[in-house]
Amino acid sequence: MLAQLFIDAAKSCEGSSPLTEALLLEAAADLRAGGVTTRVMAGHERDRKGTMPALRFASALHRLVLEGRAPGLAKHYPTVGGSPHLPTLWDAVLPVLHEHADELRARIGASVVQTNEPGRSAPLFGGLQVAAHAAAEAAGRSTPFPVRLLEIGASAGLNLHPDRIAYRLGADEVVGDPASPFGLDPRWTGRPSADLTRPLRIVEREGCDLNPVDVSTEDGRLALSSFVWADQLDRWERLRSALELAALHPAPVRRTTGPHWLAERLADRAPDVLTVVWHSVVWQYVSPADRAEGRAILADAVARATPGAPLALLVYEPRRTHTGYEFHLLLKTWPAGVSLRLGSGSGHGIPFTWEQQEWL
Repeated sequence: MLAQLFIDAAKSCEGSSPLTEALLLEAAADLRAGGVTTRVMAGHERDRKGTMPALRFASALHRLVLEGRAPGLAKHYPTVGGSPHLPTLWDAVLPVLHEHADELRARIGASVVQTNEPGRSAPLFGGLQVAAHAAAEAAGRSTPFPVRLLEIGASAGLNLHPDRIAYRLGADEVVGDPASPFGLDPRWTGRPSADLTRPLRIVEREGCDLNPVDVSTEDGRLALSSFVWADQLDRWERLRSALELAALHPAPVRRTTGPHWLAERLADRAPDVLTVVWHSVVWQYVSPADRAEGRAILADAVARATPGAPLALLVYEPRRTHTGYEFHLLLKTWPAGVSLRLGSGSGHGIPFTWEQQEWL
């Protein structure tokens, strides 16, 4: 039932985005009452949970606000200078839904959830350092391997630049690129088991996505921005900085399926480079068939890995626990046979706790 998907999505915002939580709960009640939200969501009654119809609904409204086309609702949206007043929020939403119902329905139908959260670059940076050091140790190298970074479900490619971010670990400690326009407080508990003072060398970076976002365009920037929950200004500022960095260093993201692209990229293994396959909060959107094909392609590449041309899999995905879901950073390297759970954190990558243990 569509209303239940809205309620489930609202629960995921509890404690982190009161504005989005209230919006989705009101929309769920309106759906059950047969209100205007029913017209806006027409055609999506049978959408799968994994397509996140509620978040696409919230994004479509946010985009109208960002475009300056919903001034009454904008008063509740901090991303444009507003201040939420939850008791009157739905009163401001209703006229927007009535006025723009057809446009909203079309945008919701054409959109997919974009989870290109740049905060995930922080655990990625630490995980790449661990991988590069571990592969070097196994190969008898005195210096970490340079990295070839391949991202599945890369969206706009914002997380293909972990080496170009200034990570502020303390009042006087910065690792990564101290001169970067993108400074990030990763809010780490503990540290990765690698020497972070050694530069992370990424010699090649590329991604794939079924619906890549071109952030060199205003439409692309608006698309990504609209998926930020409007009362999470820390995420909003991170995205602004990540977009600035991406403008300086565009990263290629090809429009194609993950297995097709991965087979092509892993067929060509560069010597003296660690190839890292990376994905974050994307697995839930991948079909069972593509998952199986991707595993087979990776297994074939594993069989061809050598100490001088090693391979690693680094993922940041939700895993079910007895209390719900946790986001774990997992690493495997071949042929060294390293298999580690490096730590866990929020879905947005910040904060993160480093707690290395064997991944069985």
